[in-house]
Amino acid sequence: MILNIDGIEFSYSSVPVLKNIRFDIKRGELLSILGNNGAGKSTLLKCINKILKPHKGTIYIEEEDILKLDRVEIAKKIGYVAQRNENGRFTVFDAVLLGRKPHIKWDVTKKDLKIVNDVINKFNLDKLSLRYLSELSGGELQKVVIARALAQQPLVILLDEPTNNLDLKNQIEVLRIIKQTVKEQNIAAIVIIHDLNLALRFSDKFLLLKDNSIYAYGGEEIMTEENIEAVYDIPVAVERVHDIKVVIPL
Repeated sequence: MILNIDGIEFSYSSVPVLKNIRFDIKRGELLSILGNNGAGKSTLLKCINKILKPHKGTIYIEEEDILKLDRVEIAKKIGYVAQRNENGRFTVFDAVLLGRKPHIKWDVTKKDLKIVNDVINKFNLDKLSLRYLSELSGGELQKVVIARALAQQPLVILLDEPTNNLDLKNQIEVLRIIKQTVKEQNIAAIVIIHDLNLALRFSDKFLLLKDNSIYAYGGEEIMTEENIEAVYDIPVAVERVHDIKVVIPL
C-alpha cells in the first residue's frame, strides 16, 4: 500500500467531524471520496496532508508516519489542490514552477524546467504560460493549480473538487490527465467530487462518507442504488450507457 489511514478521528470544538476513518490505497489507483456537504470530505484531505492534525489515528505513506514529518518532507510526498486558490501576481509558468520548490536545493535545474514544461504541455497551457494568474478565467486557474501539484511529482495527490469552474470538456480532460499520470507514474490520487458519473468514469475505488463515518468503501461494486440512496437521501437508478455505468436521480 502506498497510503494507509488507520482510525483517523477529528473534531471542531468537540463536534466530531471524522470518526474512525480506515482505508488504504495502492499505487496506480484513483480514489473518489463521495458524500453530502458536511460529511467531512475536505477535513479528511486536510488531515491526510497534516494541514489539520487528527486527534486520533495514524497516516502512513510508504511506511512513513506523515504526522511525524515536517512540511517540506510532506510536500515531497503529497500534492494538494484546495477548493479555493489564490491568484497572486505570478505567471502561469512561475506558478507551476512553484510546485518544484520542495525539491530545489540551490537553484532551478534543467530537470525542474523540463518537468514544468511537460506538465504545462499536458494541460494545454502553453499559450498561457506568460500570462498572469489574475488574467485567467476560473477554469484556466483551476488547471494551473492542478498542474502545479503534479509538478511536485508526489507519491499521492489530493484534489478537493478539481472539476470546479471547468466546463464539460475540461472536466473530462483534467480527470483524464490525472488518471493517466497516476498510471504512468505509478502514484495514487484521492479526489473529492460531487459528480457521481465522473467519479464512476475515472475512479478505481470509492469511499462513501455519511454522518462523518465511512458508509462503504471498495470498487465499483459498492456504487449500488441502495448505497447511493442511503448516503445522498435520494432514490437513483444505476444503469449502463455505452458500457459506462451512470447514476440517474429519480
